Amino acid sequence: MAQAILQNIIDQLQELETEELHQLNQVIEQHITVKMQTESENAFEQALLESGLVKEIKKPTYRNVTTEQLIKVDGKPLSETIIEERR
Repeated sequence: MAQAILQNIIDQLQELETEELHQLNQVIEQHITVKMQTESENAFEQALLESGLVKEIKKPTYRNVTTEQLIKVDGKPLSETIIEERR
């Protein structure tokens, strides 16, 4: 299936203008860079696991920071109040 898709893309290349080919080239280069970086990271993580240096690789969780509500404090900054109370 992948070979048929590749052949279809190669056939369509003949219809593209020079500028479109440059754009396609940039997208392909970016895709290759990301893919190689991911493969390199995966190989590194696998080597760490196999060597026993780590037991598991935890992926970072990204949480939405906009869900936290800021509160307004009247008077001087809260950090100054905390420092004064510690003295």
